[in-house]
Amino acid sequence: MSNKKIGLLSLTALVLSSMIGSGIFSLPQNMAEVAGAQALMIGWLITGIGIIFLGLSFFFISRLRPDLDGGIYTYAREGFGDLVGFLSAWGYWLCATIGSVGYLVVAFEGLGLFTDSTNTVIFGQGNTLLAFLGSSIVVWLVHWLITRGVKEAAFLNLLATFVKAFPLVLFIVLAAYFFSPDTFYHDIQATNLNPSMTDQVKNTMLITLWVFVGVEGAAVLSAHAKKRSDVGLATVLGIVIALVLYVAITVLSLGILPREVIAAMPNPSMAGLLEQMIGSSGKLIITACLIVSVLASYISWTMYSAEVPYRGAKNGAFPKILNKLNENDTPIHSLWFTNLVVQFCLVLVFMTGKSYNALLLISTSMILVPYFLIGAYLLKLSIQQNSPWYIKLTGLLASTYGLWILYAAGLDHLLLSILLYVPGVGIYFYSRHQHQGKLRFSQKEKMLLLFIAIAFMLAIYNSIMQVNWH
Repeated sequence: MSNKKIGLLSLTALVLSSMIGSGIFSLPQNMAEVAGAQALMIGWLITGIGIIFLGLSFFFISRLRPDLDGGIYTYAREGFGDLVGFLSAWGYWLCATIGSVGYLVVAFEGLGLFTDSTNTVIFGQGNTLLAFLGSSIVVWLVHWLITRGVKEAAFLNLLATFVKAFPLVLFIVLAAYFFSPDTFYHDIQATNLNPSMTDQVKNTMLITLWVFVGVEGAAVLSAHAKKRSDVGLATVLGIVIALVLYVAITVLSLGILPREVIAAMPNPSMAGLLEQMIGSSGKLIITACLIVSVLASYISWTMYSAEVPYRGAKNGAFPKILNKLNENDTPIHSLWFTNLVVQFCLVLVFMTGKSYNALLLISTSMILVPYFLIGAYLLKLSIQQNSPWYIKLTGLLASTYGLWILYAAGLDHLLLSILLYVPGVGIYFYSRHQHQGKLRFSQKEKMLLLFIAIAFMLAIYNSIMQVNWH
């Protein structure tokens, strides 16, 4: 039953569903808040080129090394050693897990539109007691679904992807109809935002990266694909479809209402824009589809989160206990580990009142280094195998894009990610000792650990200074 393999259509839907979660429904407001139309289009051009080359990196690696399963973790380990491979896996796992919590929070925040009023708050921002209980139920229902097999979960995700595509296509068609060139060209440079054009473009980078997180989905689940050649193709197809949707929605939105009006909208801002075009039914349509969308994305991300520690445990990077499949070919202990952490994060969200935006910031910070390593590995691999020039160029451009987003993210985001990487190093030490009997590190690994220790102290100092400042 469940050890059937995933076909090209379902793989592409997994990539799409991973990328098109909640971010796209808030994208008009998120972008309008930090950039004008001109900077927005430059930002999309940079991100579009960068993310296409990142997708092509997965495509070419899957052909140059079809024997490798597990995507981000395996590629980093093969290219740069066990420690770098683990750090890539840990960063990606945290990104996927915290991102999954964010999906649950925003789903119940969306439900609040139908249940909450001025006098009665039931779900609020997805961080009330009832939202916590509802999210917890979803966690363990999805857990049960995935234990039935990755194939079955992927099929359900495929159906949900078709559902989530409907409002996006509807929005684009209506926005094209209502588009006003005068509104679009009004203050195209967003002069009242003050930052320079370069700063505006930089400010779009984490937003545009966040909506593409999930591009690696097919590679992460490559062991479950019917054909290895489908992995790269599904990745590229997913990117192209998502890019068209993202650019169309954000650019056309600026022709419906002025940028400053969109920037002040509550999220999901697509709901307010559709309400502007077709009335109150537009808000209800978008919100209902948002809920379906994020729950589908939650299924995808839970599968990815469970797969990565399992692959790491097979190679000694994670504890041995996570290296176990059930009778349905599901990494069962890794799934339990992931969902218990998700449940713990939901408790923290409930206790601290954190919102979706705070979770988005943490999640995106963790994916910066793993994405850079993908392009870097293709560049190294293509040179080693003396591959054609266009493969080497793909690796070079993907690596350059990875460095650009690290720069655009800024020092605060990098230091935040360091704080979250360090606990993983302890897990790595334990796993290495468990698998090898004693800890051995190469000279390069010792240098990397020293760098992490220094960066960690800087991150602690930065956090203390920010607390004192506020």
